Amino acid sequence: MKYIHIIKFLMTHDLTFLKECWLIEVTNNKKVSTYRLFKSFMKSQYPQKRYLFWWRLANEMHMYGNHKQRGVAKHIQKMLITKFAIEIELGAKIGKNLKIGHPYAITISRHSVIGENCFILQNATVGGANKPIEIKIGDNVDIGAGSIILGGKITIGNNVKIGAMSFVNKDIPDNCTVYTQKTNTIIQNN
Repeated sequence: MKYIHIIKFLMTHDLTFLKECWLIEVTNNKKVSTYRLFKSFMKSQYPQKRYLFWWRLANEMHMYGNHKQRGVAKHIQKMLITKFAIEIELGAKIGKNLKIGHPYAITISRHSVIGENCFILQNATVGGANKPIEIKIGDNVDIGAGSIILGGKITIGNNVKIGAMSFVNKDIPDNCTVYTQKTNTIIQNN
């Protein structure tokens, strides 16, 4: 029964953005046809491609579908969280060419707006601690493993690199590299 709602959504809505995302993220810029998309999806050894295929569909259904289609989107989201341990909340606005390096333990709030060509590694969190939550991330941003972007209103510019295990709670201008300085203390036991 759920597949009927997916098929109805795919047949009745403008799929321009969804197809553009699938073209880049699932088929590696090869022409999108139902056959090629299905073949790429079935042959893919990469869990991030499978995740992005289903998340993009669920997010579009959540944002533009009817009540039943939004219910199916929530069901897909629960399946994705269970299978991949990734929670990109439905309603997040993410531009084309999202890349997930190691697709595990990533959390992104629905109050996030992320530009195109974003690269996110494992254990990254983009969320909010203060209300109102509004996190804007520009184009061509790399977010390192274990990084946390947390706060109320934060704007991260274009062409920004955020180093591994960094904590970001302030605006970052364009064309910057940001990292949290870490030190190790080694105490030798005798």
